[in-house]
Amino acid sequence: MSVPIRTAVTAVCASLAAALLSSAPARAQQHDQAWSLSAGAHAPRAEVSLDGTTGRLTLAVSRDGRTVIEPSPVGLVTEQADLSKDLRFLHRKSRKVEERYRTASGKRLDRRVRMHETRLSFAGAAGSRLDLVVRAAADGVAYRYVLPAGSGDVLGEASAFTLPADAKAWLGAYRADNEGQFAQYTAATAPTGDYSDQALFSTDGGYTLLAESDLTGGYSGARLAHDQGTGTYRVELADERVAATGPLATPWRAMVTGDLATVTRSTFTDDLAPASKVRDTSWIRPGTVLWTWLAGGREAGQSLAAQKAYVDQAARRHWPYEAVDAGWYYRPGEWDVTDPDWQTDSWMPDLVRYARAKGVGIIVWIHQRDLDTPEERAQWLPTLETWGVKGVKIDFMNSEAQPMLRWYDTVLAETAAHHLMVDFHGSTIPKGIQRTWPQVMTLEGVAGEEKRTNTAAHLTTLPFTRNVIGSMDFTPGAFQRVGLRPNSDAAEVGLTVAYESGLQMFAGTPESYAARPLAQAYFDQVPAAWDDTRLLDGTPGQEAVLARRSGDRWFLGGVYAGAARRARVPLPLGPGRWLVETIRDGADGLVQDRRVLRGGGTLTVDVVANGGFAGLACPWRPGLTTCHR
Repeated sequence: MSVPIRTAVTAVCASLAAALLSSAPARAQQHDQAWSLSAGAHAPRAEVSLDGTTGRLTLAVSRDGRTVIEPSPVGLVTEQADLSKDLRFLHRKSRKVEERYRTASGKRLDRRVRMHETRLSFAGAAGSRLDLVVRAAADGVAYRYVLPAGSGDVLGEASAFTLPADAKAWLGAYRADNEGQFAQYTAATAPTGDYSDQALFSTDGGYTLLAESDLTGGYSGARLAHDQGTGTYRVELADERVAATGPLATPWRAMVTGDLATVTRSTFTDDLAPASKVRDTSWIRPGTVLWTWLAGGREAGQSLAAQKAYVDQAARRHWPYEAVDAGWYYRPGEWDVTDPDWQTDSWMPDLVRYARAKGVGIIVWIHQRDLDTPEERAQWLPTLETWGVKGVKIDFMNSEAQPMLRWYDTVLAETAAHHLMVDFHGSTIPKGIQRTWPQVMTLEGVAGEEKRTNTAAHLTTLPFTRNVIGSMDFTPGAFQRVGLRPNSDAAEVGLTVAYESGLQMFAGTPESYAARPLAQAYFDQVPAAWDDTRLLDGTPGQEAVLARRSGDRWFLGGVYAGAARRARVPLPLGPGRWLVETIRDGADGLVQDRRVLRGGGTLTVDVVANGGFAGLACPWRPGLTTCHR
């Protein structure tokens, strides 16, 4: 795109808020129009307004009459027309969206969708058309643009989200690998710069998490651009020009809205996404994983003997998977994928057979550059399937530009065809991908256990930001990284529940587990698929306590930032009495407590500075002494 065109597009997008304010006096004298949409009482309400003078659209969101999102610009610019102004209303069409679906992983496996949808059609200059599709549910509001064929490439969006200036904000600095740290500001005081679109705000109307859904290679990934001193966050695309060869439906711009418990439990971004494209999902099995990278590094990846020892450890613990990370196919002089007989030179088939005999499945790391052409995928994916590998950890995409998103579309279809579960690292974040492609068990897109700069405040923000929108491969359990992680051992155990991941990768060494038998026994129990999820207590950046149910047992995970305290946690787990086992930090290591509590009662736990706890609760009956099975 030429510099003059790009400058013009940027000027259009950046000036929208000012233009809206400057035209306010004239609007009252014109035939302004407005449309509202809500899923019911106490649900968020969206209001779309068309300025009769400028023909500009705005969208605002409220809940129970209180502000969630202030009137914010809506529209986009194509090479054929500027569809952010001079719009004329044509007609409205509404419907209800009701669906049921089941996922392979996530906060809960069975989902029910109830949304109200309205489609507002507008005419622009020179015969151009724009449909604005808005959906409202009990836990959110979303909108997308629909353009007819021939509208031309997209040069940018006018979309923005305007928050009250004093709204609390938890933002992650944008990075192409989505591994930025979350920090707290107000909407206006956040420094000028780019932020991840998984931004959380607190207003009079409750909490709102900005997000995106149904992102494919038909469009471009988004980030938020902010100028300090304003509450407006503009949508910026990864591409200067988004190719559109036919009719276009952009991704959903989503606002997950409600009290903090509602936002944390929400599956709104999945609910917006297309239905599963994988008919037979019987081969997709979430589970805990012994991950060897932080436990043994590259040397472990290059040694069959070392990997067999890790398989033995997983088998002893009854953990269903072992992950072999980088190094296993980068052994100079031993084998080369350009050699027609390269498959016979690897020890991986031997490891897979060895692991299968012990009831352990193998997941292998592979670099994206080794899967970026049809020829490479035709070599790798069928071979891995033939060997019996259960899944692939694909790394280093580091882009949300349209060409890379098209690669995602291709590799998702091909891994499904070859029955390979997927863990994406150096990747985009979940944007409905796990509903449409259920073999995607988890994604990184987070400043996880590998980082040496994490803070306890960051760890207590993740359940309310990154993990809300989908499985998160944080890789907890690295007890051996003393001094490199900000939390206590009990908090590290609690992360396995506080953070949801369809493949929950434990990052510790066998020796570190053996030195902490309570943690090891808990890891033996904790599943990676859940029937329900509830927030028990939490404040972003301060504490997060979540309960996740598997069958009739609730697993508890609590993480805290700041000074030591006696935590008081409500337990709305159900009627009757519950046996509750907790693991906390003691003077000489981890300590376990057992007590019987009534459902709806309060659990008290002593928490050390930047500490936490893990717990397990089951229905109590006389004679029951443990929830472990």
